[in-house]
Amino acid sequence: MQLTSFSFKSNVRRKLIDPLLQRNMKRFGGRFVEARAAVMTEVDNLETIRVAAAAIRDRSLANLDSYLLAFEEQALARGSRVHWAETAQDVNRILIEIAQSNGVKKIVKSKSMVSEESGLNDAVEAAGIQAIETDLGEYILQLAHEPPSHIIAPAIHKSLEEVAALFSENHHTPRQTDIPALCREAREQLRPHFLSAEMGISGGNFLIAETGSVVIVTNEGNGRMVTTLPRIHVTITGIEKVLPTLNDFSVIVRLLTRSATGQSITNYVSMLTGPRQEGDLDGPEQSHIILVDSGRSRLLGTEMQKALRCIRCGACMNHCPVYQNIGGHAYGWVYPGPIGAILTPSYVGLKNALDLPQASTLCGACQVVCPVKIPLPELMRVLREKSFEQGLRPWHERLSIRLWRGVANRPHLYALMTQMGVRVLSLLGGKKKLLHHLPGLDGWTDGRDMPAPQGKTFRELYRKRRS
Repeated sequence: MQLTSFSFKSNVRRKLIDPLLQRNMKRFGGRFVEARAAVMTEVDNLETIRVAAAAIRDRSLANLDSYLLAFEEQALARGSRVHWAETAQDVNRILIEIAQSNGVKKIVKSKSMVSEESGLNDAVEAAGIQAIETDLGEYILQLAHEPPSHIIAPAIHKSLEEVAALFSENHHTPRQTDIPALCREAREQLRPHFLSAEMGISGGNFLIAETGSVVIVTNEGNGRMVTTLPRIHVTITGIEKVLPTLNDFSVIVRLLTRSATGQSITNYVSMLTGPRQEGDLDGPEQSHIILVDSGRSRLLGTEMQKALRCIRCGACMNHCPVYQNIGGHAYGWVYPGPIGAILTPSYVGLKNALDLPQASTLCGACQVVCPVKIPLPELMRVLREKSFEQGLRPWHERLSIRLWRGVANRPHLYALMTQMGVRVLSLLGGKKKLLHHLPGLDGWTDGRDMPAPQGKTFRELYRKRRS
C-alpha cells in the first residue's frame, strides 16, 4: 500500500470537503458504537476480563521469542512450514517463491492487513499471478482500485449506489438496487475463483503456541473457502499475534467480536492446524505460515510495546471523533484511527507520519473502549514528545512551545501575560463576544467561532468571588 501519511494535513483537507465521503461517514455514524454498548452488557465482570486480556497480551509480548519458537516447533510437528519475514519485501519474496515453485497461477485471498503492509497484490500480479480478494469489502475495493479505510469494515466509506455502479461496470450485469442482490452477485462472481485457485492466502487473528494453530475470526464464509479449497494455504501474520494457550484465546475472543462489530460471537471461528492429514475430508495439501516482523520487534522493550497488544477490533476508530469525520484514507497507510496514529509512525518512521500523533483531541474515548486497555492517548503523547525532541516539528511550533515553557515557569510573568491576553481577546470579541479569527490559530478559527473571554483572568475572578 502506498504511504501518504507524510501529507496527512492535505489528505484531511480533501476529505473534509468531499461531500460523498462526509455523507457516507455520517450514515455510518455510531452504528458500531451503539451495537458495542448494547452487547457489552452481556458480559459479567467486564473490567476484570479486560484486565485479564491485557495481562495475557503483555505476557505474550514479554516472552515473545519463547512463544514464537514454541509455536514454530508445534506447527512444524503438525506438517506446516514456517517462514520468517523481517521486512515487507521479504513477505512478497517468500510468497512468490512458494507460488512459483508450485506452479500457482491464481490466488484467492481472505482479508489480511499485513499483506496490505507489503503491497502483496501488486507484487504477485507483477510476477504474473492473479490475486482475487474474496472478503466482500476488500473485493469491492479491489474493483475500485482503493485501499481499505477501516480494519474490520474496509469499504465503510462506500455507499450502496457506489457499490452498485462498480458491480454493474465490472461484471457487465444489470444494476442491482438492494444489498442481498449485490451479495448474491458477488458470490456468483467469486465461486469460480474459489474452485479454480491453486493457492489461498489469509491473515491470522491469533497464533496458538501450545498447538501450532492459526486462528481466524470472520463473519464471511470466504475465510473457510480460502483456507480449505486450494491445495496450498499461506497464512501471513505479524509476530505479535502469538498467544500462549487456547485458554488465553478463549478469554480474548469474548472481547474481540463484541468490541469489533457488537456481536456476542462471530459467525466463523476457524482453527487451522497443519495441512490435510490422512482421513481428513478437506484442507490444503500444503500449509505455509509467514511470520512478519516489519518493524514490530523495534517496539519491544520500549514505551510503545503496549501498542502491540492490539487485537485489531477497530473499536478505537469507531469511537474516535477525528476518524468519524475524515475516514480512514486520510491517515495514509494501512492502519487508520488512534491505533494507526501510533502504529504507522512506529513502523514506517516518525518523520514519515509526523502529523498522525497530532490527529487526536486526546479525549480518551479510544482508551476507554479498547478491550486490551492500550493507553492510546498516552502513547500519542510519547510520540509527540519524540517529534519535538528530534526537531521534527515546524520551527515556529517549537519556538512557541519554548516561549510558553519560559512563561509558564515564571508565575509572575505568567500572571502578567494572561492579564494582557484576556483583555486583548475580550476587545477582539467585539459586541457579540465571539472570536472569528485568531492569527496563528487558523486551524481552529477557520471552522468555528470561539467565545471571547470576559476580560478577567481566572485568578482575578476567583479573588473577586472570595472577597
